[in-house]
Amino acid sequence: MVAGAPRIFVSHLSGVPVFDPNGDPVGRVRDLVAMLRVGGRPPRLLGMVVELTSRRRIFLPMTRVTGVESGQVITTGVVNMRRFEQRPTERLVLGEFLDRRVRLVETGEEVTILDVSIQQLPARRDWEIDKYFVRKGRGGALRRKGETLTVEWSAVSGFSLDEHGQGAESLVATFERLRPTDVANALHHLSPKRRAEVAAALDDDRLADVLEELPEDDQVEIIGKLKEERAADVLEAMDPDDAADLLSELPEEDKERLLALMRPDDAADVRRLMAYEERTAGGLMTTEPIVLRPDATVADALARVRQADLSPALAAQVYVCRPPDETPTGKYLGTVHFQRLLRDPPFTLVGSIVDSDLVPLPPDTPLSSVTSYLAAYNMVSVPVVDASGSLLGAVTVDDVLDHLLPDDWRETELHGEEGITRGR
Repeated sequence: MVAGAPRIFVSHLSGVPVFDPNGDPVGRVRDLVAMLRVGGRPPRLLGMVVELTSRRRIFLPMTRVTGVESGQVITTGVVNMRRFEQRPTERLVLGEFLDRRVRLVETGEEVTILDVSIQQLPARRDWEIDKYFVRKGRGGALRRKGETLTVEWSAVSGFSLDEHGQGAESLVATFERLRPTDVANALHHLSPKRRAEVAAALDDDRLADVLEELPEDDQVEIIGKLKEERAADVLEAMDPDDAADLLSELPEEDKERLLALMRPDDAADVRRLMAYEERTAGGLMTTEPIVLRPDATVADALARVRQADLSPALAAQVYVCRPPDETPTGKYLGTVHFQRLLRDPPFTLVGSIVDSDLVPLPPDTPLSSVTSYLAAYNMVSVPVVDASGSLLGAVTVDDVLDHLLPDDWRETELHGEEGITRGR
């Protein structure tokens, strides 16, 4: 846990207001959502159930929470308005943990859970259940009898899953320890029924990561079995280039229906990518590289590079452009590599250290030429620029490899059981 981080008891969060970064009210906390895990590991806190002024209850992921303080919760301001639906792997902390009768591991004595504390993990946005406040004896929360005490999560039995359980709940908890590519391999070898059960139980971001690693047939099968609103949410969570590839495999009417359900900005990125041929720079690129203006500093660039959700290939360099700084950008000026950022003082402007020698690629560049470019210049990503000089996106080496490897590369020994073991 974070040294000195305050412990928060969930009963103190019930009903507190939720605000966006501008101080505008979003709603109120009605519950917290946790996921049980295998191997005696503490339950992980996934997010909060927030009731809007319209009475609709939505799910707010903890990754969207920037502050949990006495009397208020602060969010990033990005809120998915889809109605909250509890999944098989999820437990409501206020609704299902409080007043639950459990046993102390050491003595076997039965106790009642009166409250639960949570704490944030170091250097991450992940939260876990930390301790339980319990009452001994058979008195419920409303009866003031019996000794009360605060115990570690591990001192109470009943809040972890059987390592060898057969339900989707236990399987998903086991998958939590694997990389997305290894989860994808495991899903690929399940029956269609089990594959659909596990996909339904994964959260949107995790399922998006896994879908990106699956063969196209599995992607289409899984996305086709999800409710349309959830399928759109998962597509939004995917990298735009991967979402575009998946949607291109669907019938035209299904594709348009899902695009209409996506957020307009996300759908626009995907539509733009779908306009290019698949095996060209435009069809391979992601529209979300790190873009900075020339007056940004090295410190600004390093802060962007540190973002945990960036792939190593995208974090290897930043692209310097005139505003606007979202693709398609203003005039592309050049690239600053990560190693150069480490060599210059934090106050240095990126515009003064930009590398403009390497010529960017046009979006119609064929895959073979993209591959040669990356190999010739020892690059892990390459900028894609249109005829007006605006940056459209970047092609990363992992996207190129996906299109160079044979269709059955996931069936090789590396992705068998030995590969999964090594990838843990």
